[in-house]
Amino acid sequence: MTPPTVLAVIPARGGSKGVPAKNLAQVGGVPLVARAVRACLASHEVTDVVVTTDDAAIADAARAAGDTSGTPERLHIVRRPAAIAGDRASSEDAVLHALDAYEAMRDRAADVVLLVQCTSPFVVREDIDGVAAAVAREGADTAVTVAPFHGFLWRDGSAPALEDGNHGVNHDKSVRQMRQDRPEDLLETGAAYAMDVTGFRAHRHRFFGHTALVRTDPARVLEIDDPHDLARARALAPLLDPSPLPTLADVDAVVLDFDGTQTDDRVLIDADGREIVAVHRGDGLGIAALRKAGLPLLILSTEQNPVVAARAHKLRIPVLHGIDRKDLALKQWCDEQSIAPERVLYVGNDVNDLPCFALAGWPVAVASAHDSVRAAARAVTTTPGGSGAIREIAAWLLGPALTNPTESPK
Repeated sequence: MTPPTVLAVIPARGGSKGVPAKNLAQVGGVPLVARAVRACLASHEVTDVVVTTDDAAIADAARAAGDTSGTPERLHIVRRPAAIAGDRASSEDAVLHALDAYEAMRDRAADVVLLVQCTSPFVVREDIDGVAAAVAREGADTAVTVAPFHGFLWRDGSAPALEDGNHGVNHDKSVRQMRQDRPEDLLETGAAYAMDVTGFRAHRHRFFGHTALVRTDPARVLEIDDPHDLARARALAPLLDPSPLPTLADVDAVVLDFDGTQTDDRVLIDADGREIVAVHRGDGLGIAALRKAGLPLLILSTEQNPVVAARAHKLRIPVLHGIDRKDLALKQWCDEQSIAPERVLYVGNDVNDLPCFALAGWPVAVASAHDSVRAAARAVTTTPGGSGAIREIAAWLLGPALTNPTESPK
């Protein structure tokens, strides 16, 4: 028996009022659209993935995610017409258009279509497999991801103003039940939906017939509608993203900030005004091992300070310091070295590193980094800057190869 064709559609328009360029916003160092693409391509149930967008940058970010997935041939980009790309356009319209485009492009009919939202950054393969299997193999007409919800909902009835106008929606306000005595409510997560294609074309809506409820982890339920949601997502990413640490296969170069990353961000000044900083021998060992492994290395610093150049000379790696626009310097260095920025691991600790975080494929924050930097990082060390954080990163990349390095610590 031929398995059903399951198409996952990711709507990702360019316009957004709440969060400008929302679908390109990075969570855990990865654009939201790329996170959705990766989850769909990892699914055991999904045959193909379509990203429908009106924005060239979103299309490029989606393709890049497909290229690194190992199955880029399963990803298709559909240009979304302006008529269904505005604020009032429905997701169903976008899915129907993408479905038609896919079937014409591939000359095959889809049996099940999924709607997967970029705005749910923590959707995972299991969520997508769950809704797809419910329709493709278990007989449901539609399916939706849900999570247990125990909150008391209220509705404001102040207009018209009545004495008892404000009332409980899922509870009787005059009877305060214990949580265990109340019926369990389930919250629609907004992450993933599945529909039988024939029924979806007839009803033009994501819910019809029998709807299966696919439970997901409530800790991962978050929809990004405003900047506060985005900030929460970035703070949660280091906790919720699976296996966020890079390996040598993920990285072609390592670029290091200096102050606060290779030091503890403190400066000692002697009576003659000379600055002295402390570095960690373990970091020197890690950098020596990375250099021996053949990885291009660079120190990139805004400080014009002899100590930065002296440390780089000691480590035998190039340095660019006294740099106002670190991101421009990083881009130029990548071009000169013929290294793709998305293959660069960049280590930083403060807000002047954020432009480089947006450029590099592996932005890494040290444990002592500013909160906004930790939030934008794809990975965070357990070790503070100046205490061996670079040694820790080297161990991520080299593993056992770092156990017995042939070079002495610097």
